[in-house]
Amino acid sequence: MTAAPDHRPTMARLGIGARLSHWMPVLLVPLVLALGFLSIGNPSSWLTLTVSGLAMGMMIFIMASGLTLVFGLMDVINFGHGAFISVGAFVGVSVLLGLAQWAQAPSLALNLAVVLLAVLAAMAVTGLLGWAFERVIVKPVYGAHLKQILVTVGGLIVVEQLIHVIWGPEEIFFARPEMLKGAVTFWGAALEKYRLLAVVIGLVLFVAMRLVFRRTKIGLIVRAGVENGEMVEALGYRLRLVFIGVFVAGSALAGLGGVMWGLYEEVITAGMGEEMMILVFIVVIIGGLGSVEGAFIGALLVGLLQNYIAFLEPKLALISNIGLMTAILMWRPQGMLPVVKAK
Repeated sequence: MTAAPDHRPTMARLGIGARLSHWMPVLLVPLVLALGFLSIGNPSSWLTLTVSGLAMGMMIFIMASGLTLVFGLMDVINFGHGAFISVGAFVGVSVLLGLAQWAQAPSLALNLAVVLLAVLAAMAVTGLLGWAFERVIVKPVYGAHLKQILVTVGGLIVVEQLIHVIWGPEEIFFARPEMLKGAVTFWGAALEKYRLLAVVIGLVLFVAMRLVFRRTKIGLIVRAGVENGEMVEALGYRLRLVFIGVFVAGSALAGLGGVMWGLYEEVITAGMGEEMMILVFIVVIIGGLGSVEGAFIGALLVGLLQNYIAFLEPKLALISNIGLMTAILMWRPQGMLPVVKAK
């Protein structure tokens, strides 16, 4: 007699080492938190740096989440993503400055309302810009990576020059809304109010994206399209429209990230999106193509390491992100949680 086949789920048959390897990307964040605590020593300093790192990571995640979907689903290397970050920041700050009375009022409700209006305006404009960008610039070069790099970089430069024409070439300095200034004290640590808000917004967006992709039909189509687009089209779904919708949504998320990063720095420039693209691409690469969860974990690692290392050894902070990417890719060449294989 032959032994009956083992029908247990694959994960149930894996050994402890294999299970640990599977969950290791998720465990990296608490591991970095623990190492940071041991290295810094002072609990209040650690908490301040941790909140700052989480806030930075959440904002990078917002900017990177749209790009990783476009990269994974559409196989498009879109350097023009940085243009949407810059445009979103300028549109959002224009709304904030136009409603300065609300922003300067000592009312949390009015302050949050003006931030919400700034975010909605930025997402609407960058979403529309993303649609035009895809139709005019990206559509003719699908499947040609070298051409994609050239034309999207060109589109980025054109949009930056348009920002100079519309808003001027100078940096724009501004203040955050009144009730988002300053910090609250907790466990002896000064935690900036705006950074706490950024952490909350990032978490809410991550949970919302997971629910959309895991619990809705459109999310199922997007995930299936990432893995096997031809099969999705064979089933009768218009994947082309899904492509456009994902590109528009990714552009809108870049605009949201631009507003939040502008409020974080309290200064905006036409080139800020181009500068942020380095961190965004690092997060997309180490997270894995098409993976929202990977981008989330990667962004948190980038933000936390940047802040911890800048505190412990400022000179090493300049290469911490490149070092992190190198280490991750040596461990997992396709990123931590890839949805699709590198193309």
